[in-house]
Amino acid sequence: MLKKISLAFLLVAALACQADPRITTVVSPNDLKPDIQQSVEAKSVVELIENFHYKKVQINDEISSLVFDDFLKSLDPGRNYFLQSDIVDFEKYRNTLDDDVRTGDLSVPFYIFNIYQKRYNDRVSFALKQIDKKFDFASNDTYTYDREKMPWLKSQAESDDLWSKKIKYELLNLKITGTDPAKINETIRKRYENLTSTSSKFNNQDVFQIFMNSLTGSVETHTSYFVPTRAQDFNEDLARTFEGIGARLQLENEVVKIAEIIPGGPAFKAKTLEVGDRIIAVAQGNDGEFVDVIGWRLDVTVTKIKGPKGTTVRLKIIPAGQELSSAPKIVKLVRDKVILEDQSAKRIIKTVTSGGKTHKIGIIQLPAFYADFRAMQAGDKNYKSTTRDVRILLDSLKKENVDAVILDLRSNGGGSLPEAISLTGLFIPKGPVVQVRDRRNKIEVDEDEDSSVAWSGPLGVMVDRFSASASEIFAGAIQDYGRGIIIGNQTYGKGTVQQGINMERVIGPADKLMLKAAQTANNNNGGGGVTVRPNSGVVPEFGQINLTMAKFYRVNGSSTQHRGVMPDIEFPTVFPKDKYGESSEPRALPWDTIAPSNYAAVTNLNSAKQKLKTLHDQRMQSSLEFKNLKEDIAEYARRDAETTITLNEAQLKKERDEQEAKTLARENQRRAAKGLAPLKKGEPKPKDDIDFIRDESLQIMADFISLK
Repeated sequence: MLKKISLAFLLVAALACQADPRITTVVSPNDLKPDIQQSVEAKSVVELIENFHYKKVQINDEISSLVFDDFLKSLDPGRNYFLQSDIVDFEKYRNTLDDDVRTGDLSVPFYIFNIYQKRYNDRVSFALKQIDKKFDFASNDTYTYDREKMPWLKSQAESDDLWSKKIKYELLNLKITGTDPAKINETIRKRYENLTSTSSKFNNQDVFQIFMNSLTGSVETHTSYFVPTRAQDFNEDLARTFEGIGARLQLENEVVKIAEIIPGGPAFKAKTLEVGDRIIAVAQGNDGEFVDVIGWRLDVTVTKIKGPKGTTVRLKIIPAGQELSSAPKIVKLVRDKVILEDQSAKRIIKTVTSGGKTHKIGIIQLPAFYADFRAMQAGDKNYKSTTRDVRILLDSLKKENVDAVILDLRSNGGGSLPEAISLTGLFIPKGPVVQVRDRRNKIEVDEDEDSSVAWSGPLGVMVDRFSASASEIFAGAIQDYGRGIIIGNQTYGKGTVQQGINMERVIGPADKLMLKAAQTANNNNGGGGVTVRPNSGVVPEFGQINLTMAKFYRVNGSSTQHRGVMPDIEFPTVFPKDKYGESSEPRALPWDTIAPSNYAAVTNLNSAKQKLKTLHDQRMQSSLEFKNLKEDIAEYARRDAETTITLNEAQLKKERDEQEAKTLARENQRRAAKGLAPLKKGEPKPKDDIDFIRDESLQIMADFISLK
């Protein structure tokens, strides 16, 4: 009894310390509101940023204004839902969000979200009523599909006009693509009914995640907070492993469906699940009770199916192709560690002819710099990592006597900094790889200390605008050491270092006691008033923050921040620098330099690079693919500038037909150059292995072999 009284007193005292919300977040009965744990997490994130962020920033009115704008943009990027009157109402909170979040008051962002969801549901409901309307497809109306830079909608009437045109466009789009007229309205109706269903599944964690994205992103581009389930997803992606049944799931018509069986996982080995099977209920262990999951959010169902290695989960399955009313079968699986091999390093070998000689070139495709830190810390000698995988692939390529190796880092957004260092070490003798400067201006030089070299032959590195972070460290080091040729586009320009911090480490003892008391009271009261989030032990209970704590620099002293790595042989890019890459981010840290580290280049490739560029330029003068690439860039720029589309059926069909004819003519021109039969109108384009940038990179490497 005394224990209960003490606990109740602790709860009252703790809650008394929480700031009362400034406003009422609830607009209607189904509206969302923040929970106590989110309040604690928000306060702790502010303290971490102000005390440890590289930028040495204070969360003040200026940051509050940025958060305000970003939060509205995150909710309604196309300005299709909010009315101008809503924005006027919200404006009084522009410079107070900093004070609110410092005290853990999340009432304003939840109030704004609840207004947004009301507008969203109202617009979807309005759209559903427009589907059976008789539209005039001969009129010269236009639909503005991109309103990002336009004023907010001034009135309900203006909003109605916009959404009526939106439905008209969607109906017309299906009409001119040849969809069965009887199915057009049904298709659009189902689309908007799904939107209604999705909206109903939003929870307060979703709102908190959106707001925290705005908060951290307004401080600096790459500082991020993840709610518990998002933190788990991030860490599993970095490790390229997770513990579960080994199946990818998707939601279709309110039912979770098996989209893919991952090779090597429990489901793959048991052969009791098939792609297309639908999961209608989940039970834990050998005798746990089944819980019906029809209509659940996908991520919530996934958390029920995932679990620690060695534990059992039972699934009620409706086999693919059978009606939902069919008798389900029960599948029992023992969870295990699942390795995502399709997202790991892979190799192919290509043959290329240059100067009358044929060369074998190995290409290693590397989608990310990954490492299973949990397995490594647990002493697992076979833990998953980029460097381990690439070393094995290099050994296999050497056995097949390749003449050169290309590392394909296109669209590799980075990942583990230690992996970037150790991977570089496979190609250079020991020496510095990257310099890191922290918020105190202390510089640390990270070195490869292993003098062995896994591949000493000709090396190429392919990069593009989306090669970032660890990719840039690796490419920059290879370039500085004169170890290989960098081919492609200017890279992203992310030169900052983030440390993942489990919020468990920073939430204070008093806050933890208060949360424990709140959860106990919640249980005693039947769950009313406090949202309690279960923790499996694998999911970070209080989420995780990836905090920018340093900048990294190449061994030559140049930062990759903002500018990225410039390739030795550069291709034009479809993606403009003012819209893609670090230079497009308003809160990105600037480029700068420090003193170079003490390193010795393997060789000087300047002369070879000039010769390779000359040979490349000569090929490009007569290259049909290069001509097409430049045309694509011009077409992309033209289309990117457009914000409206005609709603006149004849005009829209004419524009589509002309574009399709142009695309077909180009494809047949390309096929003719390769000795392939032309395609007919409407004939689907067969899958091929054509990759112009890769093929030209192979030619460049063949030239490099000849020069060597």
